[in-house]
Amino acid sequence: MKVYEPQDVPKLVDRDIWIIDGPIVALKTPWGSVDFPTRTVVVRLADGGLWVWSPVAMSGEIRTHVEALGSVRHIVSPNKIHYSHVAAWKAVYPEAVAWASPGVRERAASHHIDVTFDRDLGEAPDEAWATEIDQLVFHGSRLMDEVVFFHRASRTLILADLIENFEQEKLTFRERVLMRIGGVSDPDGKASSGFRATFLGQHRVAREGVRRLMAWNPERILIAHGRPYDRNAGAELRRAFRWLGVDAVPEVSSPESRPDAVTR
Repeated sequence: MKVYEPQDVPKLVDRDIWIIDGPIVALKTPWGSVDFPTRTVVVRLADGGLWVWSPVAMSGEIRTHVEALGSVRHIVSPNKIHYSHVAAWKAVYPEAVAWASPGVRERAASHHIDVTFDRDLGEAPDEAWATEIDQLVFHGSRLMDEVVFFHRASRTLILADLIENFEQEKLTFRERVLMRIGGVSDPDGKASSGFRATFLGQHRVAREGVRRLMAWNPERILIAHGRPYDRNAGAELRRAFRWLGVDAVPEVSSPESRPDAVTR
């Protein structure tokens, strides 16, 4: 797996929203260890404070760049498998509020990870960012719920594992095979086959989540793993969630051509 360069450097997506690509991490799967790229999203709120989503590994370079953007006020775990570096960020920014996703405390405890969360994410955004970032809890999976966010000003949808989108040119031969099996090869990114299986019997619940995402009318989609979609978000959502059934979302007459990514 090739990393997204440059690492540890904020890349402007739109006004007051950046991505930071972090190092590759190895995850255990039934097919052995698989490398995954990591990415965080940083939003500067109206009060100048920073909202940090799914933080990547802390480094001196990241700290320097982030502090040039503002003061870290919020550190967010979007789901129970995106929390590994929350403790490191909290240690650097002890005044920031660490936000827990559903089930993350139990997950961390079961893996003997020492991390403290201050508050819990819910169905509605906290008043600290409610006028700037909307949110919902995407239900239906027996594995985990994911808290999804929408940056209003830039019309940016922020997803962790509900869409993964791996470019073939960044993968080894083995990784290409595994990503095709998982159904997460660019440009047809979506939730992995394993994650999709955990929605069995709950497609109706998940379709309601997709309906709410569509109602936000996003323009772009940022994701934690792989190439983001920097335009035509509505069409990409309909394509990516077609596994939920033909009635999941409105049909699209013809898909748009593949967009360029903000990370290129």
